[in-house]
Amino acid sequence: MVFTALVSYSPAVRFILQPAAIALVSFGLISCSAGEITEPARQITTESPAPPFRAAAPSLVRLTDAQYRATISDVLGETIILPSSLEPDVPVDGLLAVGASRTSISSRGVEQYEDAAYSIAEQFMADETARSRWLSCELGTTFDESCARDFITSVGRALWRRPLEDEEIARLVIVTDRATMALESFQEALQFPLAALLMAPDFLFRAELGEATRTAERVFTDFEMASRLAFFLWNTAPDEALLDAAAAGELTSDATLADHVDAMLEDPRARDGIRSFFADMLELYKLDDLSKDPTIFVHMNAEVGPSAREETLLGVEHLVFDRDADYRELFTTETSFVNRKLAAIYDIPAPVREGFGQVTLPSDRAGLLGQVSVLALQSHPSASSATLRGLFIRKVLLCGSIPPPPADLNTALPEVSGTARTLRERVNEHLENPSCAACHNLMDPIGLGLENYDGLGRFRLFDNDVEIDASGELAGVDYVDAQGLGEAIADSPDATTCLVRTLYRYATGHVETSGETITLRALHDDFAREGYRVRALLRSIALSRGFREARRPSATETEEGER
Repeated sequence: MVFTALVSYSPAVRFILQPAAIALVSFGLISCSAGEITEPARQITTESPAPPFRAAAPSLVRLTDAQYRATISDVLGETIILPSSLEPDVPVDGLLAVGASRTSISSRGVEQYEDAAYSIAEQFMADETARSRWLSCELGTTFDESCARDFITSVGRALWRRPLEDEEIARLVIVTDRATMALESFQEALQFPLAALLMAPDFLFRAELGEATRTAERVFTDFEMASRLAFFLWNTAPDEALLDAAAAGELTSDATLADHVDAMLEDPRARDGIRSFFADMLELYKLDDLSKDPTIFVHMNAEVGPSAREETLLGVEHLVFDRDADYRELFTTETSFVNRKLAAIYDIPAPVREGFGQVTLPSDRAGLLGQVSVLALQSHPSASSATLRGLFIRKVLLCGSIPPPPADLNTALPEVSGTARTLRERVNEHLENPSCAACHNLMDPIGLGLENYDGLGRFRLFDNDVEIDASGELAGVDYVDAQGLGEAIADSPDATTCLVRTLYRYATGHVETSGETITLRALHDDFAREGYRVRALLRSIALSRGFREARRPSATETEEGER
């Protein structure tokens, strides 16, 4: 189990109480590896009545790499230098946020977290400005029990996102006392309880189990709600004000929860939260490792990937917060934010010499599908790809289902020939194979709508000296180019139902169950009523029963989790 692995690595951690970890194991929430989600995707809008609401089972959610780093920075200071790599995030069902509830920590990961904990604790105690937030006493050579207790209590609540129990505090005070005697330095000794806090499952995992009620459902506690809200809306740990609200019982009350959610959405950190969601949904985190053949794409360098990600995220921020506009405009807007590198790729004047500036792009570059982030990421290193681009549109933007290909099937396209010079002609030859056509007909024709952009995202009219035909059809709507494809996606009801489903999965950390179908339908109805504004959807999800309630796992689920 994770707790056992963690405590075996550090004497300091052995002093931490085990009840919380034991409770997690008893609920069957600790798994050894990423597994396949067995719940199928549910349709949101259908004529048949939805079954009564039933909450999903709670899950043990590991902090993602971004959440870990944001929490350390927010709680212990921005000057802390963090390790370059920790336990890697694993996407499951298309989201890192879902993967975080399905994966545990490897032996190598335990070592990395331990090394990071001691490094962070040492840096923190050496930084007078950082430690002054949590320590007001004199740090001499002798043990100060009152100071140690106050420090462990306050910083422990911030890191563990709940008050520590008396016995947990007492054990860490003992750690500090023994370390002071051994090191003859109270200041250095305080590194050990801090490192123990950082290595504990209570920090590395979000233990949100809920408490029993008179019904079959469990309700998340105030401190669990503080954690759920903060990581959903801000992608970082709850601050002192939110923890104080939890202590006052204000996050489980209908009368006060909505006010706190509204305040959180007005906070600048909500921009970080929405950036995190769209980076996860659109797989923008992969742009750091964007690889292209520089002999084919002369504009390619290490700046392209991060720049492309920032363009998309700045556009999302502008749409969601600056304009509070209709989500569907993401696929049609001509407003974007580019730097000099992207301006060169788009063949437009750079709006500013340094950083990113707002621009109005030509109509053939409108919307998300005209951006390098999508076009370059959903391509091969040396060429465009109708399959990858079509798959992205079908699965990520419309939540369609594409069956995997047979294991022994050759999915390679025919080579360029005299009868198949363009990608469309090569795709058409490929689709003549019935084994390929079943799946590729769902992807390739749509992907060809973006064929006016090469593998890096540069606009072009010809492929191998033949004029490109980017026309196609989506759900009965004909289009002639990428702009028309973007408009067809914006008009498709699948685009908005997909966003509701994906954002709900991101918020809750699991694939929706049949008992949550009624919640998803209500969320989509609210989304439509609010003009498809993403901020309104964020609020609706945070206030929904699916976000606030859980059910006790069955005996079968508990046994499977313990294996």
